[in-house]
Amino acid sequence: MKKSAAVFFATGFEEVEALTVVDLLRRADIETVCVSIDNAKSVTGSHNITVEMNVGIDRLDFGMFDILICPGGMPGTKNLETCEWLIKNIRSSYQNGRYIAAICAAPSIFAHMGLLQGRRACIYPGMEDELYQNGASACCDSKVMKSGTIITSRGVGTAIPFALEIVAALLGQEKADELAKSIVYAEE
Repeated sequence: MKKSAAVFFATGFEEVEALTVVDLLRRADIETVCVSIDNAKSVTGSHNITVEMNVGIDRLDFGMFDILICPGGMPGTKNLETCEWLIKNIRSSYQNGRYIAAICAAPSIFAHMGLLQGRRACIYPGMEDELYQNGASACCDSKVMKSGTIITSRGVGTAIPFALEIVAALLGQEKADELAKSIVYAEE
Protein backbone atom coordinates (compact mmCIF):
# COMPACT_ATOMS: atom_id res chain seq x y z
CA MET A 1 0.00 0.00 0.00
CA LYS A 2 1.37 3.42 -0.99
CA LYS A 3 2.38 5.66 1.91
CA SER A 4 0.99 9.17 2.23
CA ALA A 5 1.93 12.42 3.94
CA ALA A 6 0.27 15.76 4.64
CA VAL A 7 2.40 18.89 4.99
CA PHE A 8 0.60 21.81 6.64
CA PHE A 9 1.09 25.35 5.41
CA ALA A 10 0.26 28.52 7.33
CA THR A 11 1.11 32.10 6.40
CA GLY A 12 4.75 32.71 7.35
CA PHE A 13 5.94 29.10 6.91
CA GLU A 14 9.63 28.46 6.31
CA GLU A 15 9.84 27.72 2.60
CA VAL A 16 12.97 25.53 2.53
CA GLU A 17 11.72 23.32 5.36
CA ALA A 18 8.32 22.77 3.79
CA LEU A 19 9.31 22.40 0.16
CA THR A 20 12.37 20.22 0.75
CA VAL A 21 10.14 17.76 2.57
CA VAL A 22 7.45 17.84 -0.12
CA ASP A 23 10.04 17.40 -2.88
CA LEU A 24 11.96 14.53 -1.28
CA LEU A 25 8.87 12.63 -0.17
CA ARG A 26 7.45 12.83 -3.69
CA ARG A 27 10.79 11.63 -5.10
CA ALA A 28 10.44 8.62 -2.76
CA ASP A 29 6.97 7.99 -4.22
CA ILE A 30 5.18 8.93 -1.01
CA GLU A 31 1.87 10.58 -1.89
CA THR A 32 2.37 14.04 -0.40
CA VAL A 33 -0.22 16.80 -0.26
CA CYS A 34 0.24 20.47 0.59
CA VAL A 35 -2.55 21.52 2.97
CA SER A 36 -3.62 25.09 3.66
CA ILE A 37 -4.81 25.50 7.26
CA ASP A 38 -7.04 28.40 6.23
CA ASN A 39 -8.33 26.71 3.04
CA ALA A 40 -6.58 29.24 0.79
CA LYS A 41 -5.57 28.18 -2.72
CA SER A 42 -2.04 29.42 -2.06
CA VAL A 43 0.01 30.30 1.01
CA THR A 44 2.87 32.80 1.32
CA GLY A 45 5.93 31.91 3.36
CA SER A 46 8.15 33.96 5.64
CA HIS A 47 10.37 35.01 2.70
CA ASN A 48 7.51 36.06 0.44
CA ILE A 49 7.41 32.87 -1.67
CA THR A 50 3.86 31.80 -2.51
CA VAL A 51 3.05 28.12 -2.92
CA GLU A 52 -0.06 26.60 -4.48
CA MET A 53 -1.91 24.17 -2.24
CA ASN A 54 -3.41 20.78 -3.10
CA VAL A 55 -6.26 21.00 -0.59
CA GLY A 56 -7.70 23.04 2.26
CA ILE A 57 -7.78 21.57 5.75
CA ASP A 58 -11.60 21.45 5.84
CA ARG A 59 -11.61 18.92 2.97
CA LEU A 60 -8.88 16.70 4.41
CA ASP A 61 -9.43 13.13 5.59
CA PHE A 62 -6.71 13.00 8.25
CA GLY A 63 -7.13 9.25 8.71
CA MET A 64 -5.70 8.49 5.27
CA PHE A 65 -2.21 9.81 6.09
CA ASP A 66 0.71 7.87 7.50
CA ILE A 67 2.37 11.08 8.72
CA LEU A 68 1.40 14.69 9.46
CA ILE A 69 4.22 17.21 9.02
CA CYS A 70 4.57 20.75 10.39
CA PRO A 71 7.26 23.01 8.90
CA GLY A 72 8.61 25.82 11.04
CA GLY A 73 9.09 29.49 10.35
CA MET A 74 7.58 32.54 11.96
CA PRO A 75 4.82 33.39 12.18
CA GLY A 76 4.01 30.09 10.43
CA THR A 77 4.55 27.98 13.55
CA LYS A 78 2.33 30.21 15.67
CA ASN A 79 -0.34 30.13 12.96
CA LEU A 80 -0.24 26.32 12.82
CA GLU A 81 -0.61 26.12 16.59
CA THR A 82 -3.74 28.29 16.59
CA CYS A 83 -5.49 25.94 14.16
CA GLU A 84 -7.62 23.89 16.55
CA TRP A 85 -8.65 21.38 13.86
CA LEU A 86 -4.99 20.67 13.07
CA ILE A 87 -4.06 20.28 16.75
CA LYS A 88 -6.99 17.93 17.35
CA ASN A 89 -5.97 15.76 14.40
CA ILE A 90 -2.27 15.74 15.28
CA ARG A 91 -3.25 14.39 18.70
CA SER A 92 -5.60 11.81 17.17
CA SER A 93 -3.00 10.65 14.64
CA TYR A 94 -0.38 10.31 17.36
CA GLN A 95 -2.77 8.41 19.65
CA ASN A 96 -3.57 6.05 16.77
CA GLY A 97 0.11 5.20 16.30
CA ARG A 98 0.73 7.24 13.16
CA TYR A 99 3.78 9.42 12.67
CA ILE A 100 3.92 13.14 13.30
CA ALA A 101 6.88 15.34 12.42
CA ALA A 102 7.98 18.94 12.97
CA ILE A 103 11.04 21.01 12.14
CA CYS A 104 12.59 24.28 13.36
CA ALA A 105 10.21 26.09 15.74
CA ALA A 106 7.32 23.68 15.06
CA PRO A 107 8.40 21.00 17.59
CA SER A 108 7.22 23.56 20.17
CA ILE A 109 3.68 22.73 19.03
CA PHE A 110 4.15 19.08 20.04
CA ALA A 111 5.79 20.18 23.31
CA HIS A 112 2.88 22.47 24.20
CA MET A 113 0.50 19.57 23.46
CA GLY A 114 2.40 17.41 25.98
CA LEU A 115 3.44 14.91 23.30
CA LEU A 116 7.18 15.30 23.93
CA GLN A 117 7.08 14.75 27.68
CA GLY A 118 9.86 12.33 28.63
CA ARG A 119 11.20 12.26 25.07
CA ARG A 120 14.30 13.54 23.32
CA ALA A 121 13.59 16.05 20.56
CA CYS A 122 15.24 18.67 18.36
CA ILE A 123 14.16 22.28 17.99
CA TYR A 124 15.56 25.48 16.51
CA PRO A 125 18.65 26.65 18.45
CA GLY A 126 17.70 29.05 21.22
CA MET A 127 14.22 27.53 21.64
CA GLU A 128 15.30 24.62 23.85
CA ASP A 129 13.34 26.02 26.81
CA GLU A 130 10.14 25.23 24.88
CA LEU A 131 11.12 21.58 25.24
CA TYR A 132 12.53 21.70 28.78
CA GLN A 133 9.48 23.53 30.17
CA ASN A 134 7.25 20.81 28.73
CA GLY A 135 9.14 17.79 30.05
CA ALA A 136 11.29 16.96 27.02
CA SER A 137 15.06 16.75 26.57
CA ALA A 138 16.63 18.83 23.82
CA CYS A 139 19.10 17.13 21.47
CA CYS A 140 21.30 20.08 20.64
CA ASP A 141 23.92 18.03 18.80
CA SER A 142 21.52 16.08 16.55
CA LYS A 143 20.13 17.19 13.19
CA VAL A 144 17.09 14.95 13.56
CA MET A 145 15.59 12.98 16.41
CA LYS A 146 13.11 10.12 16.07
CA SER A 147 11.39 9.13 19.31
CA GLY A 148 8.74 6.50 18.73
CA THR A 149 6.40 7.92 16.11
CA ILE A 150 7.58 11.54 16.57
CA ILE A 151 10.27 13.01 14.30
CA THR A 152 11.77 16.44 15.04
CA SER A 153 14.53 18.51 13.48
CA ARG A 154 16.30 21.85 13.96
CA GLY A 155 15.91 24.11 10.93
CA VAL A 156 16.59 24.97 7.30
CA GLY A 157 20.04 23.37 7.33
CA THR A 158 18.59 20.07 8.55
CA ALA A 159 15.67 19.89 6.11
CA ILE A 160 17.27 17.18 3.95
CA PRO A 161 18.15 14.82 6.84
CA PHE A 162 14.67 15.50 8.29
CA ALA A 163 13.00 14.46 5.03
CA LEU A 164 15.27 11.42 4.73
CA GLU A 165 14.35 10.35 8.28
CA ILE A 166 10.67 10.55 7.30
CA VAL A 167 11.38 8.40 4.23
CA ALA A 168 13.25 5.89 6.41
CA ALA A 169 10.37 5.75 8.90
CA LEU A 170 7.77 5.15 6.18
CA LEU A 171 9.70 3.08 3.62
CA GLY A 172 12.82 1.81 5.36
CA GLN A 173 16.44 2.90 5.65
CA GLU A 174 17.44 1.33 2.33
CA LYS A 175 14.97 3.54 0.44
CA ALA A 176 16.19 6.62 2.34
CA ASP A 177 19.81 5.74 1.51
CA GLU A 178 18.93 5.29 -2.19
CA LEU A 179 17.22 8.68 -2.20
CA ALA A 180 20.18 10.35 -0.46
CA LYS A 181 22.51 8.91 -3.07
CA SER A 182 20.27 10.01 -5.95
CA ILE A 183 20.31 13.63 -4.77
CA VAL A 184 24.05 13.53 -4.06
CA TYR A 185 23.53 14.07 -0.36
CA ALA A 186 26.35 13.00 1.91
CA GLU A 187 26.57 13.30 5.69
CA GLU A 188 29.64 15.18 6.91
